[in-house]
Amino acid sequence: MTHDLSFWTLLTNASLIVQLIMLGLVLISLSSWWVIVKKHLVLNSAKQATDQFEDDFWSGTDLASLYARINRQKEPVGGMEAIFLAGFQEFLRLRSQPTMDPESVVSGAQRAMRATGSRELDELEMYLSLLATTGSTSPYIGLLGTVWGIMNAFRALGLVQQATLAQVAPGIAEALIATAMGLFAAIPAVIFYNRYAHEVDRLANRYETFMEEFSNILQRQSYNLRKSYVEAARTPVAQG
Repeated sequence: MTHDLSFWTLLTNASLIVQLIMLGLVLISLSSWWVIVKKHLVLNSAKQATDQFEDDFWSGTDLASLYARINRQKEPVGGMEAIFLAGFQEFLRLRSQPTMDPESVVSGAQRAMRATGSRELDELEMYLSLLATTGSTSPYIGLLGTVWGIMNAFRALGLVQQATLAQVAPGIAEALIATAMGLFAAIPAVIFYNRYAHEVDRLANRYETFMEEFSNILQRQSYNLRKSYVEAARTPVAQG
């Protein structure tokens, strides 16, 4: 007696529980691939925007001009541009207050940049947890379907008087499909999660480095402006 062991036949002949597990794995796999494609586009866009902004920032452009040009953009600002805008806007606001000392001005700008940087990293890390969950749980979900299918196969085998390999093979084969589907969902999720997590870490390091360098620039400007205020205040006394 021969049995049809084609893939579709094994799926349709599987028990309801195994079929539901397979359907769940298909949905999980599709969701993870949606995240993989989406994060690829988002991270590529973030890296290109960061490269472009760093080129503009270190090209010698006046900070006020750069700030005004970015503010005039109609499209949403994100990444390093958003960090720059938050820091420079807070710097200008605090610097306009005569009672603020240079250290407080720079500290306020740093806090604004850190808060914006945290929000930008949260955006970059969004949905990565889905890939991590898929990679860690999909093999076990598939294994559950395999165990359930094999259990049903042996239970049905116990109802016949003479057991043969041909009788048990289809049930075991259809059960093992669940494990294969679990691995199919998990392997890409693990690979791309590790890759994207590394790329997010690299962007986070670039953001942190920029915040430190920009803080040094703001500190020099703040002290120079304070020095000019002091010299201007002393000039009438010297002339008198």
